[in-house]
Amino acid sequence: MLGRRNVYLIGPMGSGKTAVGRRLAALLGKEFFDSDAEIEKRTGVDVRYIFEKEGEARFREREREVIADLSALPDIVVATGGGVILDPRNRERLAATGVVVYLETGIDTLVRRTRAGKTRPLLLGEDTRTVFEKLMVIRRPLYEELADLRIETTGRQVRAVAADLEQRLASRVAKAGAP
Repeated sequence: MLGRRNVYLIGPMGSGKTAVGRRLAALLGKEFFDSDAEIEKRTGVDVRYIFEKEGEARFREREREVIADLSALPDIVVATGGGVILDPRNRERLAATGVVVYLETGIDTLVRRTRAGKTRPLLLGEDTRTVFEKLMVIRRPLYEELADLRIETTGRQVRAVAADLEQRLASRVAKAGAP
């Protein structure tokens, strides 16, 4: 596991990547980053604005740059954007520099968790359930293929998911260090 000290959380929007990532980073004593927040910090505008004014393709370019920079940092926890796995270069970087954790969440839960928010550009203008169903057909196989660990978040509190994940990561380290 040398060279793989980072922890990357992947999964669809609403799966809890940011909340679990913050909590996990605190438990592990690591610095936390949210890739979407990093894009917003660099551009001075929110993700929705980038999607509206520049389009998804330009957003994905910015995301790739942020992932390249974050994956070069040591010993961090990163909550990635839901579509980060669409770019093969992102998948390669995440796999090469950290443990990738897929936060699995049922569509009913994703719909409920994202219902109130108006900041998610891919959910604007279309039925939320339909959007998630379409996205997951494409993204689920990529999440599953990339993941070193998979953890269910449906019906679970952030603290419980983060504690479970901390234990599973510690177990991986212990197994890697065993003769």
